[in-house]
Amino acid sequence: MGPWLVVGLGNPGPQYAGNRHNVGQMVLDVLAGRMNGSFTTHKARAQVLDGRVGFAPGGAPGPRAILAKPASYMNVSGGPVGALAKFYDVPAERVLVVHDELDLPADTLRLKLGGGEGGHNGLRSISSALGTKNYLRLRVGIGRPPGRTDPADYVLRDFSAVERPGLAVTLEEAADAVEEVLQLGLEKAQLRLHTA
Repeated sequence: MGPWLVVGLGNPGPQYAGNRHNVGQMVLDVLAGRMNGSFTTHKARAQVLDGRVGFAPGGAPGPRAILAKPASYMNVSGGPVGALAKFYDVPAERVLVVHDELDLPADTLRLKLGGGEGGHNGLRSISSALGTKNYLRLRVGIGRPPGRTDPADYVLRDFSAVERPGLAVTLEEAADAVEEVLQLGLEKAQLRLHTA
């Protein structure tokens, strides 16, 4: 089997690093820490880390994965993702996109294959670039904005001090979920995650 492409969505630059919209990239940072690796610049306009995720039964190194943080803005993530999938020869069914999800309560994680984009422009761009919606998604809940706050403004705000302790736990759980998908497959990972 070839490598996996694990994409963490977000916007580039330090001014966006703590935003709710960048939670996908935060999950990849946790995974990179577990892999004792660091991201390097790829010509496909992305930061990438090519390595092994987790461990296989018996303690052997886990499956090969290319972790990727597109260096484009969220709404045009498809360009870098499509280019990386082509460069590493990764079929859509081995692409896993980690992204924020307004329609899930904060600290909630859900795995799925395919489906709609739910108004998420980053996903829409990736579906267009890959020519299919049949790629894996790890949806990281950030909850709906309070009151009359515009969702577009809400996702571009940093997580609050009250949210951060729960966020740290969620990021670790999300990294666990990525490892489980790559090692065990979607169905087993879903079973554990969705019934925990």
